[in-house]
Amino acid sequence: MYLKQLFIIICLSTLVACTGADERPDSESSRVHDCIHEPSIRGYRVLDEQNLLVEGSGRRSYHVVLWRRAHGISSSWGIGFKSLGSMICSGNSEVVFKGHFDGESIRVSSIRKLTTDEEEDLLIRFGKK
Repeated sequence: MYLKQLFIIICLSTLVACTGADERPDSESSRVHDCIHEPSIRGYRVLDEQNLLVEGSGRRSYHVVLWRRAHGISSSWGIGFKSLGSMICSGNSEVVFKGHFDGESIRVSSIRKLTTDEEEDLLIRFGKK
């Protein structure tokens, strides 16, 4: 009986150690799970075929990375978001294209809330500033 409990404790300890091993508080990877409240979205900017800069209320900006390239996204008439609720999060939300690609959608791979400096760096990196 105690052997079974000991085995479970060792397995759980290993899992906890593995999940904590890659945590870096200031790293980009620790913030890829940010979400956007859909009604707060004020606009977006296409950085390239896979990256968007989404503007939210309160001067918040988010870097949205799509699961795959969206060829011709710059020429579409607009985009919308599709999710289960009012929160747009990576993994369970999609970007839906209006106009030229009417109805096509691509899953959101990651969302990261940006600081003002990070937004500036992102615009420079993609040649938008």
